[in-house]
Amino acid sequence: MKHILWKKVIGVMMVVCLLSVTTSYAKTTQDSIDDAKDQIDKLQDQKDDAEEAIDQISDRKENLESDLSGLNGQLTEIIGSMNELESQIASKEDEIEQAEAELEAAEQQMRQQYEDMKLRIQFMYENGNTPVWQLLMEATSLSEFLNRTEYISEINQYDRKKLTEYQLLQEQIAEQKKALENDMEQLVAMREDMQQKQDSVNSLIQTTKSNIAQANQDLADAQANVTDIDRAIAKMIEYEKQLEIQKAKEDAERMAAIKEQEQEDTSGVVYVPTDSDAYLLGAIIQCESDGEPYEGKLAVGSVVMNRVKSSYFPNTISGVIYQSRQFSPVASGRLAYRLEAGVNSTCLQAAQEVLNGNITIDALYFRTNNGIIQGTVIGNHVFY
Repeated sequence: MKHILWKKVIGVMMVVCLLSVTTSYAKTTQDSIDDAKDQIDKLQDQKDDAEEAIDQISDRKENLESDLSGLNGQLTEIIGSMNELESQIASKEDEIEQAEAELEAAEQQMRQQYEDMKLRIQFMYENGNTPVWQLLMEATSLSEFLNRTEYISEINQYDRKKLTEYQLLQEQIAEQKKALENDMEQLVAMREDMQQKQDSVNSLIQTTKSNIAQANQDLADAQANVTDIDRAIAKMIEYEKQLEIQKAKEDAERMAAIKEQEQEDTSGVVYVPTDSDAYLLGAIIQCESDGEPYEGKLAVGSVVMNRVKSSYFPNTISGVIYQSRQFSPVASGRLAYRLEAGVNSTCLQAAQEVLNGNITIDALYFRTNNGIIQGTVIGNHVFY
């Protein structure tokens, strides 16, 4: 009996030694994996910021292009108004020119009428050397005398009437010309105002075009930044894959010790969940298997519960999840973000099922399946 007990002690010590040696290598690789995941998360945050910057620049560019379209519309309206004003000014110039011609004609007609009147007066009153009174006195009868008198009076009235008519016409034309000139002044003032508006809109258009060009440059820079970050993320993901492969090799080398852990009888261990366990377990399930099938989510939760019941791990869900260098989402900060942002209903349901006793797998470990470790494959994970 003592011999058998001694052999068990030696066996336990060998397992402990094996775990101690392999843990040293596993710790180094897991640290590297955690660092890689942390770098990926940081790069993803940078990418999110860069994509948000692209959205903001795109919005700014769209607003500028909308402003430019509006300014071009204003410029079109201004040019149309200026063309209309130019047409009105040209028409008004023709009207003024016509009024000036009419005024000149009226003045010329008045001058001609005045000259004709002077000639008639001169003819009537002078008629060579015969005075008008003599012509009247030479009338042979009273009727002839009156006819000659009436004729002279009618001529005088006619001349006065025509002179008055030409004077009124001249005044009307002068007033018309003045009104036209006033209209012309207003049109010229409106044209100058439109010219100032056109200059102002042209200046805004040039500024807006310059801003759009800058937005295009900013957009190109932001897109190039996203491209650079994508390349960096791709490299880091590839690096993480290589680390996962290395970690899988290390786990394969210490598979005997892992199997020894799994053979521990934990059937009698009872765990009473706390109020916060379901939410925390759901969060780690979402971080580790958000894109995995529901069976894979249950398996991740089962691994956590198997560790809680194992003497090789802490005896609480929070202790297992936050154990140093065990779950990479803890080191990278993704778990903290998920706890703050919220856990989806599917992962919460899987967590609650596990806490209710639906343990679907006996494994204590899982990782991305790369064909190195033999175990139960569910989705993209292998459980061992």
